[in-house]
Amino acid sequence: MPRSTELIIEAGKVEKHYWQDLWRYRELFWFLAWRDILVRYKQTLIGVIWALLQPLLTMVVLSVVFGRLANLPSDGVPYPILVFAAMLPWQFFANSLSASSQSLVSNAHVISKVYFPRLIVPASAIVVSFVDLLLSGVILLGLMVVFEFVPSWRLIFLPLLVAIAALASLGASLWLAALNVQYRDFRFVVPFIIQFGLYVSPVGFSSAIVPPQWRLLYSLNPMVGVIDGFRWAILGQASPLYWPGFLLSLLLMTGLLASGIWYFRRMERTFADVI
Repeated sequence: MPRSTELIIEAGKVEKHYWQDLWRYRELFWFLAWRDILVRYKQTLIGVIWALLQPLLTMVVLSVVFGRLANLPSDGVPYPILVFAAMLPWQFFANSLSASSQSLVSNAHVISKVYFPRLIVPASAIVVSFVDLLLSGVILLGLMVVFEFVPSWRLIFLPLLVAIAALASLGASLWLAALNVQYRDFRFVVPFIIQFGLYVSPVGFSSAIVPPQWRLLYSLNPMVGVIDGFRWAILGQASPLYWPGFLLSLLLMTGLLASGIWYFRRMERTFADVI
């Protein structure tokens, strides 16, 4: 009689086929992403209105505080457009971080029963933020019409910058998603990180106001390079790109993504037991 073989599938153990499985389970990725989009927007007007209202109100507050009260320079660009050009990547990052960090716990009923590469779950949660980004882009176009501002030809680089923002979001999300499974208190840490990050990132002001001797150090915040890149692409010559800081941000984002994947894969084998 032929010898029977036993195949044990355990998350985190099938190293040889893990990355192939990501491609094999691509339909699950799109299913989870589409489900989250439907949950947020289907048969609800509030979801769409909130996706538009949240960045708009934040832009108004930051424009008043930094543009009117603090009277910070805008390099000839209408201050609301200066702020909203930064709100696009920041809101994308913040929404991705908030959704992805909770994604594993939210899908515990699936993770505890079926094997698939768990990395699909936080990655799919980021797709919803792309929808919010597109809706926010409509507001930016409206502001440009109101202020009669003509965008730069560098807009062709915007998809590349969106991809960079997505990778930065994924790197941070993998860390927080894995930590949130092990330590549930991290769900309280994420809102603080987002709120604190809004003020230490150049969202309400131009990073050009940072003294030259501190500019590179300031770029240790990876979102500085992403925000500066968006402004460079949208505002053109009015917002020149500080290339040393941008390249440093890219390097840090690469390290954040690599370390996030490493830590997530290391903890992945315990998710089904802990969650």
